[in-house]
Amino acid sequence: MSQIGKPPGDDALIRHGCEAVTCPPASRPWVLTAAILGSSMAFIDGTVVNVALPAIQHALHATAFQAQWVVESYALFLAALLLVGGSLGDHFGRRRIFALGIGIFALASVGCALAASVQQLIAARAVQGVGGALLVPGSLALISASFPEKERGRAIGTWSGFSGITAAIGPVLGGYLVDHYSWAWAFLINVPMAIAVLAITWRHVPESRGGPAASGALDLWGAVLATLALGGIVYAFIEAPTQGWTSPAVLAALIAGVAGSVAFVAVELRVRSPMLPLALLRIGNFGGANLLTLLLYAALGGSLYFFPLNLIQVQGYSATVAGAALLPFILILFALSGWAGQLVDRFGPRLPLVIGPAIAAAGFALFAVPGVGASYWTAFFPAVVVLGLGMAVTVAPLTTTVMNAVGPDRAGIASGVNNAVSRTASVLAIAVFGVVMAWAFDAALADGLHAAGASTEASAFLEGQRSRLAGAELPAGLDAAAAAALRKIVAESFVAGFRWVMLLGAGLALLSALSAWMLIEKRPAAGQGEQGLPESR
Repeated sequence: MSQIGKPPGDDALIRHGCEAVTCPPASRPWVLTAAILGSSMAFIDGTVVNVALPAIQHALHATAFQAQWVVESYALFLAALLLVGGSLGDHFGRRRIFALGIGIFALASVGCALAASVQQLIAARAVQGVGGALLVPGSLALISASFPEKERGRAIGTWSGFSGITAAIGPVLGGYLVDHYSWAWAFLINVPMAIAVLAITWRHVPESRGGPAASGALDLWGAVLATLALGGIVYAFIEAPTQGWTSPAVLAALIAGVAGSVAFVAVELRVRSPMLPLALLRIGNFGGANLLTLLLYAALGGSLYFFPLNLIQVQGYSATVAGAALLPFILILFALSGWAGQLVDRFGPRLPLVIGPAIAAAGFALFAVPGVGASYWTAFFPAVVVLGLGMAVTVAPLTTTVMNAVGPDRAGIASGVNNAVSRTASVLAIAVFGVVMAWAFDAALADGLHAAGASTEASAFLEGQRSRLAGAELPAGLDAAAAAALRKIVAESFVAGFRWVMLLGAGLALLSALSAWMLIEKRPAAGQGEQGLPESR
């Protein structure tokens, strides 16, 4: 799943940089309700689609790489435009941009449900990502603008708690809809929520804009170049397994992605109001925390994308069960968040940010153990628990370290950058891990067919199906024994790729622990942040 729960820094985005509150007290519960429902739409869509992918792949006759695009097109635009989406709200009105995002998201959800081909679904998902980039920061900013400081903490806690519930029930609900109705209902569920949010926003949410700090020019070039850079690199890695690295389209996309990345850095260094203030990355703990975020959330997003596919297409679980498989992970994060939030105060930032990712690495490694026909409780449940414990030890200290690194005056910007880094890491990792999966699957499939003495016709047929990975169809006219043997070869080939993916995730998690050991201070000077400002703890 591309994003499990809230990315790091989400809560922190609404703690700082607030102007005087003008929202009437009677409207505040309505504002909180709109913010919760609006952000829940994006959270649900960020997780539920992974559970629906096998059904989508089967219904629309999609390859595994086209199925990747169903996830990536949404995540790409959300990651690239998230920071500029918040700026648009500051400039043109948070209520207006939030409502616009909700409307775009709802219409795109209908487009997803009505898609008759995988190409139409991918396009609708991209539009969903644009809507998400407007509504996610808008939902956070509405709370900031509507609640006075003494009430803001409680509002944040309520929003965060409901977001955790959403993260837990979203995949389960989506799996149930896929099993009992259709994958289209995983998208249509957004429509009644959107209608309710728009009605509440229209009647009860006052308009607000950013203060003088938000008066700078919008970094539109930054947004365009970020989208080009991410899009080009993602296209190259997703399409390379089928088109080949020497394909003109793949080479052009890779060159465009690299050139867009270089141009993005150049623009962000020169523009007056950059969407990504690169100067912040030169601050020791902040740069270290974001490198850790990049590596660890790449491991999380890239690895867990393939987990529901394994459960449904290889292990034979229902979509509902697959959606519930990560519930222990989410519950551990929720239960231990308060305890983990105190670790930086007790031990400093380095220790939890080394130990947490190291535990997570062990969790990823445990995912590589089960084979075909594995029991969830004895094979996957231990891995989910260990990974959840590692992430619980990491997430709250990571957010605290990011906030303390720059001081309270720039904490909102810093948390937004960290949030965007986590989303970008997931987008890139799903594409890169897909290449690793394809390479390992193809090699294992060839070896398995050769060892089984499969006929030339069967081997040629499955060779043409390899782009569907575990969703590959079998040749017609096989007897039951031959079909079972070939199905086992396909399943074992996917597991071979899955093991490589999980071990790669474990390696990235260990690298993130190493980066924390090398770049994060053991304990900043008492009472001081990186820049000599009082720490916000």
